[in-house]
Amino acid sequence: MSKPIATLHYGPAPEQVEELRMPAGKGPFPVAVVIHGGCWDASVGGTARSSAGLADALTQRGVATLNVEYRQLGQPGGSWPGTFRDAGAAIDSLRPLARRYPLDLDRVVVIDHSAGALLATWSAVRPTLTPASNIYAADPVRPAAVMPIDGPSSLAEFIGKDREICDKPVIVPLMGGTPAQVPQRYRDASAQDHLPLGVLQYVAKGAFADLMQPYVIRARHAGDQVKVYRTQRPSHFRIINPTEPEGAGTVAFILRGVPSTARQ
Repeated sequence: MSKPIATLHYGPAPEQVEELRMPAGKGPFPVAVVIHGGCWDASVGGTARSSAGLADALTQRGVATLNVEYRQLGQPGGSWPGTFRDAGAAIDSLRPLARRYPLDLDRVVVIDHSAGALLATWSAVRPTLTPASNIYAADPVRPAAVMPIDGPSSLAEFIGKDREICDKPVIVPLMGGTPAQVPQRYRDASAQDHLPLGVLQYVAKGAFADLMQPYVIRARHAGDQVKVYRTQRPSHFRIINPTEPEGAGTVAFILRGVPSTARQ
């Protein structure tokens, strides 16, 4: 695996760090923001290392990548609103980076795995949030496509399932309350509540294919263009490992969704 060209901080916390990888050549290059999973909980062990192989495989195929670490439950500033603010700040750090590196900000895609899949689709919601939201940002970078991999695009309906998947409740602690207690937080954080998103969506489904399908149906019904890749063998981790057939299929699927030219 190639080393990042730069390891950068997008904030003062130790976890607010990102790895930039650049393809060979002059560019400007499309850029993928890659955000790892891990149940939004630091004790589960999900870090940017788990998504580095996917980022590297994309870079070797001509896509610049920003592999992002962020604050999670159990870390100072993690959970609401810090986890979402971190994801947004990392995406928006592309603007200053584009002044130093040949990045094409008209061809930004956001790719997230597992719990992080929520942040992929949420990145397309950010331009619609108002200053009243705790996770609002002025003039956020707007992705050309979002690519959730084997994870949710909403929160409330997964309460209960999170205990089964993560061995403990994580959504209510992440959000600082139940949907009844903090309904606006759940709405601001869940792409499903903002359909249509108005951007291309490339959904990769592995072990949690059945959990993702209701969102795919809703997004298509709302008018969004949604492409789907499903692994032949149900797998939650092979799907992001480029050395496995499932992960190689994911890389090929992602490359299909990377815009070849700037948006008009």
